[in-house]
This record gives sequence, structure tokens and C-alpha cells, in this order.
Amino acid sequence: MANPSKHELLKEAVKDLSINKGMSVKELVDGMRSMGGFSAQHMVTGADILAGMLKDRESFNFLSFPADIIATGMRGMIADAVKYFDAIVTTGGTIDHDLAKAFGGTYSKGSFDAVGDNELHKMSIYRLGNIYIENKEYGTAVEEHFNKIMAKIKSSGEYKGEYSGTELLAEFGKHIEDEHSILRQAYLNKVPIFCPGVLDGAFGTQLAMFSQSNKFKLDLIKDELELSNIAFDNKTTGALMVGGGISKHHVIWWNQFKGGLDYAVYITTATQYDGSLSGARLTEAVSWGKIKEKAKYVTVDGDATIIMPVLFAYLDLVR
Repeated sequence: MANPSKHELLKEAVKDLSINKGMSVKELVDGMRSMGGFSAQHMVTGADILAGMLKDRESFNFLSFPADIIATGMRGMIADAVKYFDAIVTTGGTIDHDLAKAFGGTYSKGSFDAVGDNELHKMSIYRLGNIYIENKEYGTAVEEHFNKIMAKIKSSGEYKGEYSGTELLAEFGKHIEDEHSILRQAYLNKVPIFCPGVLDGAFGTQLAMFSQSNKFKLDLIKDELELSNIAFDNKTTGALMVGGGISKHHVIWWNQFKGGLDYAVYITTATQYDGSLSGARLTEAVSWGKIKEKAKYVTVDGDATIIMPVLFAYLDLVR
């Protein structure tokens, strides 16, 4: 491919961003289109790709994210946005945080380094980045709520004894009343939650303990086969992926069998130079066939707790 000419390289001038009093999020993001801003320009591109993806009625769209952001105050925003996607892929801790918060759990603003972790441990306070979580608001709370909901499921008359991960999480969503719950909104909107690492956390530990004294089997293969069906049954697919790890990889892995994603936006703070999946730019996924060569895709470097609220507000994905 020939290199672009000097004229083509210099054809678009960088313009200063003007901030007007009372301007909307949409006006702000649209105003950023003329900037040469580093990650800002990628965010604008991501907004355009997501807008096209969500308007494409032929596209089956994934939203993937890790558990940590659910502890930051973004849980309700993501729950609001569930209905705009066709499937959720996340990690086990998301279920823990969602259950804890659904029944009144309180997390506190903290600091990355203001208090020693030895002292926090003595006070039974967990530190998640700069979020403080009292032990009773998380571990013991998840155990209590898990047991109450499993008792309801078992006594409902429809207890099967064997569930896929998505089926079990839908059952939990059915028994949660909190409208800001991700599990609840996924159940109400019939959006499956795929959690391939569902056993990695408090929820998974309780499942293991429950299985020791009850007839219960978790069929994780059934979820994998369903992801396979999605890949082969949908000509067009798209994804908003936040952070790396198992949630991101499950989206791009299964999509390679249909020739790759057609739309993809990835938000990350990781570096690519350690070879990690979290740091891998989407262009690397093209080499694996996980994203199509002609797909519309962009990697946005930055903190998801800043970028996602702007994107979701711009795209009107919140109530």
C-alpha cells in the first residue's frame, strides 16, 4: 500500500476546543472532533463506531467488562445500558458486587495509599484500588444473600438441579428487586450474562459449598456452546469491551469462528509491551482473525470510570 501524500497527511487542521457554559455532553463530544487530542480523538472515534453498531439491526452486540468497575459507582449506569446489548460477558466478581449492592451494601471512598493495608486488614476493611469495603458489606453479605436466593430457587417447584451459568444468573436476577442491579436488568430484558469465571469469587465459593449438601451441577460447557451458536448464527457482530482478561477474550475468541467482529471498541489502561491480553490493541486481534480486517474498530487508552460515563451519556444509553 502506497504511503499517503504530504497533502493528505496535512489536510485536517487541529482546532481549539471551545467550552460553552451549559453545553451538553453531546455538544462537548461533537466539539472534540476538531481536536488533535490524543486519547480524546480515539474516544470520539469510539463513540461513532458504537453509534453505528447499536443502530445496525443486523448486528449482535456484546458488552464485556471486569468486576472492579462495578464497585466504583458505575453499576447503575451499566445496569441501565444492559438493554441496548444482546449479551453480557463479565467476571465472577461482578456477581459478588451486584449482589452485595442489591441488598443495601455500602462501599466507601478511600485512597490508594493514605492508609497502610496492614491497618485496613486489622479493621476488617478491604481495599479495592481507592474504594474501601467493610468485610460485612461484601464477603459475609454475599454469602447471606446467596443462601436466601438459592433457598427460594430450590423451593420454587421449578428447581432443575443442573444449570448453565447464564441460566443460574437469570434465576438470581428473577429474585432481585433492586432496579439498579445488573442481574435484575439482564433478567428483565432477557439479556444473557456469560460469566466463564463464575467460580472465581464469593459467589462461586458459595456454589461449591451448596453443591456439597444439595443436588446441584453447574454446566459451563452449555454456555460455551451457546457462544459458539451466537458466532455461527450471526453474520454481523460488535462489541464494547472494557478491560482485558477472560471477559474480553471470550468475546474475541468465539467471534474468530465467524471471521471476526465487525465493530469493536476497547477501553484499557494497560500497556501492550508486556504481551498481555489486557494491553493488546485491537489491531493485534486482527492478526488472529478475531476482528475483521475491514472492521470498524478502535482502542481507547484511558480510565473506564471517566470514558464510559461520557460515552454512555453521549449515546443516550442511560435513563
